[in-house]
Amino acid sequence: MKKVIISIGIYCSAFLSVNAQNKTSELKLAEAKKEKTGLKSLKIDEVNLVSSYYSQTGNNSAITGGIGTEKLWDAANSLDLKLSFIDKKQRTNSVVLDAAMDYYSSASSDMIDSRSLSSASMTDLHFYPSVSWSRKDETKHSNFGISAAYSTEWDYESFGGNISYSKSSKDNNTELSLKAGAFFDKWMAILPYELRPTSYPSGAEGDQGGIAFKNRNSYNASIGVSRVVSKRLQMMLTVEPAFQEGLLSTPFHRVYFTDNTLKVEKLPGQRAKLPMSVRANYFMGDRLIFRTFYRYYVDSWGMIAHTVSAETSYKINSFLSITPHYRFNSQTAVKYFAAYKKHALTEQYYTSDYDISDFNSAFWGAGLRIAPPGGILGNRWWNSLEVRYGHYNRTNGMVSHIISLSTKIK
Repeated sequence: MKKVIISIGIYCSAFLSVNAQNKTSELKLAEAKKEKTGLKSLKIDEVNLVSSYYSQTGNNSAITGGIGTEKLWDAANSLDLKLSFIDKKQRTNSVVLDAAMDYYSSASSDMIDSRSLSSASMTDLHFYPSVSWSRKDETKHSNFGISAAYSTEWDYESFGGNISYSKSSKDNNTELSLKAGAFFDKWMAILPYELRPTSYPSGAEGDQGGIAFKNRNSYNASIGVSRVVSKRLQMMLTVEPAFQEGLLSTPFHRVYFTDNTLKVEKLPGQRAKLPMSVRANYFMGDRLIFRTFYRYYVDSWGMIAHTVSAETSYKINSFLSITPHYRFNSQTAVKYFAAYKKHALTEQYYTSDYDISDFNSAFWGAGLRIAPPGGILGNRWWNSLEVRYGHYNRTNGMVSHIISLSTKIK
C-alpha cells in the first residue's frame, strides 16, 4: 500500500510538473499575444484600509420628540482595492472594489420600543459595498465611469449607482465634469410602541412579519468646472442639484404637540436640494498646501446653509506631514421644525429632528501622515500611514469626536 501511495505521488508530481510547464508556455503565449494586441493584464495599483471610531453625546433625540439622549458610538472599517489595465486602444481602465462596515450602538434607538425610556444601548451592523469602473482616454482627454452601490441596515435597504464623464482641454488646464446618479431605498415602517396598531410588529429580529415597507428614491446630478489658474492656484466650481421622493420622514421619530398629543413625524413626500460650491487649492512652495472650500445650500423645505472650510498640509520633512483643518457651518431650520411640545395640531407637517433645525456647528482637528521614500519600516509596498482626529460641536449642545487610522499599500 505504501508503494502504491509513493507511486501515485510520483505520478502526480510528474503530472503537475508537465502541467506547470504547459501553463508556463500558455502564459508566455498569452503575454506575447497581449503585447501584440496592445492589451496589458490587470494589476493592483493600491489597497487602502481605513478604521475609525466615532462617539457623540447630546440631549435632543428625534426618537423621543426632540428631548432625551443622543449618545452613540460607531466603529467603522473599510477596504478598497484599486485595479487597472491598459486596453488595446491604450486607454487606462480602472476598477475600484470597496467594502465598508459600521458596527454601532445608539442609546436613542433603543427608545423606539422601550416602555420605560431607559438609556440602554442598541447595537446594529451597517454594511455598504460598492464597485466602480472608469476609462481614461489620454488622446481624447476624456474619462468615463460607472459605479454601483448597495447598503443594508436593520431598518432599510438601498441600491444605487452613478454615471460620470469628464473632458479636459488640450493643455489639461481646464476640465468639465458631469455626473448623474440614482438610489432606491426601502424603509421598514417601524413605529414607536405607543402608536402601533394592534398586533403591529415591533421590527425587532423575529418580529417583522407583516410589517409595512415604504420607498424613498433619490436622484442627483453634478456639474463641475475646474481650472489651473496658475502654477500655484487651482480652482473648481460645482453645482449639485438633487431630488428626493417617497418616505422622507422617519417612521419612529416622535412628535409631541402643545396639548400633549403624540404623533409620528410627518414631512412632505418630495424635497429638492441645490448645493453650489467653490474650491481653491494654493501651493505655497514644496512644503505647504492651503485648501479652502465654500458651499451654499438651499432646498424646497426652507433650509439655507453656508459652509466654509480650510485645511493646510505642511510637510515637516521628506516623510512626515501634518494637516490641521477647520470647518464652520450655519443653517436655518426647515419650515416644518419645532421643538418638544411646540407644534400645533393644525400643522400639516411636523418634526422635532434637530438635524434639520437652525444651528451653527464647528469641526476642527488635525492629521499626521507618514510616507517614507523607502516605505514604512523599510517595506516599499507599505506606502503611507495616517492618523486623524476631529472634534465636532453644535450650538444646540451636540458634541462628537472621531479618530481614524488609514494606510495605503502600493
